Amino acid sequence: MILLDENTRAVVQGITGRQGSFHTKKMLECGTKIVGGITPGKGGKDVYGVPVFDTVKEAVKETDANASVIFVPAPFAKDAVFEAMDAGLDLIVVITEHIPIHDTMEFVNYAEDLGIKIIGPNTPGIASPKVGKLGIIPMEVLKEGSIGMVSRSGTLTYEIANQIKNSGFGVSTCVGIGGDPIVGLRYGEILDLFEKDKETEAIVMIGEIGGGAEEEASKFIKKMKKPVIGYIAGQSAPEGKRMGHAGAIVERGRGTAESKMRALEEAGAYVAKNISDIPKILKEILK
Repeated sequence: MILLDENTRAVVQGITGRQGSFHTKKMLECGTKIVGGITPGKGGKDVYGVPVFDTVKEAVKETDANASVIFVPAPFAKDAVFEAMDAGLDLIVVITEHIPIHDTMEFVNYAEDLGIKIIGPNTPGIASPKVGKLGIIPMEVLKEGSIGMVSRSGTLTYEIANQIKNSGFGVSTCVGIGGDPIVGLRYGEILDLFEKDKETEAIVMIGEIGGGAEEEASKFIKKMKKPVIGYIAGQSAPEGKRMGHAGAIVERGRGTAESKMRALEEAGAYVAKNISDIPKILKEILK
């Protein structure tokens, strides 16, 4: 497994909000070590037995946390991410969507300078069936196993994870990198972590139309020893239409499903035309 393991001790920023408290309960239920929550002005309370603090620094000092998952509304999300980084956390998962691009650019650049890993924004988060999840991925679609999953799409991830589970395979770690045009950790960095991970045998990479993230990932796939199965969503999308995500838009022939599938094929990935092909390919390559 990668990024989220038995040493992860996480805080939830925005824990007393509707989303924050609901998903804290879900994260606790699957065994995640949630050691604290942060809502300014609510310090001293608790949510499902998790102590609430006014600041991340205070929470880190009291709980020795090393990760954060953020459910803070978009207008305040940038400040929340900077607060987490300044408190010295190593991994920050930003669930919030609709964060202005220039805000994301600021905290992503700052994180790169400090060597802090950011997942998201606009992500379902990360889940390792063995130890739990940070975010909103439903654990019932995952089973413990040796397939690494990385995706730009939320719902599609759940559907494919479920198909992988139903075909007898399991997942080492599932990572949603986020659907915005600018995100923290990109495909290449996640693929590299999976390549080095002893528990991962093969990787399923779920892409979608728009941008050049999948073409960029192809450069990493070329050098990989582990098999990668690629699937691109939005194969019938018309040019110039945005498909669900801010980052999923095809412009002037760039970012089409065809160009992405071609790049993946040329890099040596197994390209699935349909979701149902993914378990078939896994059976073929992991005989």
